[in-house]
Amino acid sequence: MARAMEANEPAEPPPETSGQALFPPSPPGVDPPEDPNRYPYATWGPWIAIGGAVAALILGLMLALPIIFAAGGDDYDSLSWGVKAGVQFCTALGFLAVPFLFAKEFPGGVNWREAAGRLGFHRFRVGNAAKWIGIGLVSYIAFAIVYVAIFGEPKQDDIAGELGPAWSQILLIVVLAPLSEEICFRGMLFGGFRTRFNLPLAAIGAGLVFGGLHYSTGVSAVPQLMVLGAIFAVVYDRTESIWPAIIFHAINNGYVLIALNS
Repeated sequence: MARAMEANEPAEPPPETSGQALFPPSPPGVDPPEDPNRYPYATWGPWIAIGGAVAALILGLMLALPIIFAAGGDDYDSLSWGVKAGVQFCTALGFLAVPFLFAKEFPGGVNWREAAGRLGFHRFRVGNAAKWIGIGLVSYIAFAIVYVAIFGEPKQDDIAGELGPAWSQILLIVVLAPLSEEICFRGMLFGGFRTRFNLPLAAIGAGLVFGGLHYSTGVSAVPQLMVLGAIFAVVYDRTESIWPAIIFHAINNGYVLIALNS
């Protein structure tokens, strides 16, 4: 009789399988598959991110050295604008190639489209992006005013004038630099930090690296660039897309380029 009663009891309802469950449950001891649409998109940690940034710099240098040697340049300042533009292009190429290779391989191999997603290439809401770019711009201007009032105008080398005609300056400074640097320092570096740290720590850490790597253009400008790098990271974080940070970076570089040529 007890068995008959058990047989007549209603079966347990099946597990919830709504549209929110993008992946089936994983076996015990196996990590669930990553959700490519869940921020942060990076699938690597801080140490791999730092290693990637160093590798990007080394690759850019390795690509640039043959151009410098071919031009017979022992002194960088004596090189022609074409050679200097080539060096800048190689640097940007390193910043582009290494993040995509890291994103494609860590962890496991994915296709190039998924690698781009891991680096932050996602759709964004225009209104939200405009809001955070505006907040970032106002914040940076306010910091720059205070910084100049306390420490004076920072000294920074005019690298734009070394890169030849206007079209070359625009291509390298307003287009290629924002794209490559945001992919490297926000998509890869900040993305790796963000998987382990909260927003303030991750943004400050990525900003310190970003600003520190610009020391060769003028040490007194490094603090401002550190803050700017952190602000770019916040824009990326709040919009969950690398595109607004690239746009903001391009606007900043375009303004600087106009100011230097005016």
